[in-house]
Amino acid sequence: MKNDILGRVAYINARLLDPATGVNAPGGVLTEGEKIIEVGANLFSDSAPGGAEVIDCAGACLAPGLVDIRMHTGEPGQEHKETLASAGRAAVAGGITSMVCLPNTKPVIDDMSVLEFIARRARQQGLAKVYCYGAITKGLEGNELAEMGLLAESGAVAFTDGLKSVTNAQIMRRALDYAATFGFLIVQHAEEPSLAKGGMMNAGETATRMGLSGIPRQAEVIMVERDIRLVEMTSGAQHFAHLSTTEAIDAVRKAKAAGLPITCDTAPPYFALNELAVGDYRTFAKLSPPLRTEKDRQAVIAGLIDGTIDVIASDHLPEDEESKRLPFAEAAFGGTGLETLLPVTLELVHNKQMDLLAAMALITDKPAKLMGLRAGRLAAGEAADLIVFDPGAGWKVTEDRLHSKSKNSPFDGRPVQGQVMRTVVDGRSVFEREN
Repeated sequence: MKNDILGRVAYINARLLDPATGVNAPGGVLTEGEKIIEVGANLFSDSAPGGAEVIDCAGACLAPGLVDIRMHTGEPGQEHKETLASAGRAAVAGGITSMVCLPNTKPVIDDMSVLEFIARRARQQGLAKVYCYGAITKGLEGNELAEMGLLAESGAVAFTDGLKSVTNAQIMRRALDYAATFGFLIVQHAEEPSLAKGGMMNAGETATRMGLSGIPRQAEVIMVERDIRLVEMTSGAQHFAHLSTTEAIDAVRKAKAAGLPITCDTAPPYFALNELAVGDYRTFAKLSPPLRTEKDRQAVIAGLIDGTIDVIASDHLPEDEESKRLPFAEAAFGGTGLETLLPVTLELVHNKQMDLLAAMALITDKPAKLMGLRAGRLAAGEAADLIVFDPGAGWKVTEDRLHSKSKNSPFDGRPVQGQVMRTVVDGRSVFEREN
């Protein structure tokens, strides 16, 4: 639902959660128009301000809207998988108010016109805010740098070739040189493609038993270690996407200790699932990178706890039925993730591996800072991008509960805890749960 009222709105009787300031206390928020004008513990404990619409949070958590730095949209070019409208509906149902889409559109976001088209279409929807990566190379072909400066001027927040690694070391070196000179962030899908070619799942005993060709963990590790050396040469800022292996996380940990400008993220499947989720050839669990061993899953959790992994991203990659309901070897890689980002992240809290503020920081303040976005904070003067959620409310991930056009969730059938009750973008209630 969309609320056109942009007056004063008082959110009362809430549990305020603001990872940026460490606030975890009863309180309230007052918004006016598109901005937050007052936040405070025990705010409105006596009475709500006159002339304001009052929204009683009934003790639920009131937090900044989630910031998702890695998602695919099918629009333009693959609208049968996802549109900006369907992705927007899924995002706000999952509490995401800002998201950054990858350049793997058709045409590719290597041209200012495509970036501007997506930004315009997203504004028309009036749902989650959509930002864009620019491509590192023209056509994502890895041969020639895209016009990174012009893309940045048009609003690109960082640069990546999406699901393709930049394999040419000289090209990546030049990209990192630009990054160092102009303050850009380079994001790499860390996978050496010649090693991964033809692989269907993580290489090892499980793949052998299932008769499936494997993707060796070294494919990720080699690319991470190569790029760390290039960062040493250039001092350009580099971010590794969806890390999944013990060795790659260890390499990033050492690089950070050495003071290199390196960051990384992971996605919920890599700390909540392992390769056994492939089970009876479940194509919904066929992801890129592939689900790894239980040891790797534990290493990802350890990396989140000690801060080696900076951010959790949804890694939302919608695929239609014709692409997923195939024999495992023929099925497409990828899983949806916008609506499961919050509840699966909260599993870290429910399992007592992280406290609530630390977990929420990974999907609010930290990704916003990484991408240079004014988002992910509860503070006067900031955009009124808010979520009201119940961290203990249970539900099951099923096709009928998902708003995404595609339903290929790797968590299909999984009971989870954490349900969004209301999502607010620029002061407008754009989602309100009815049940």
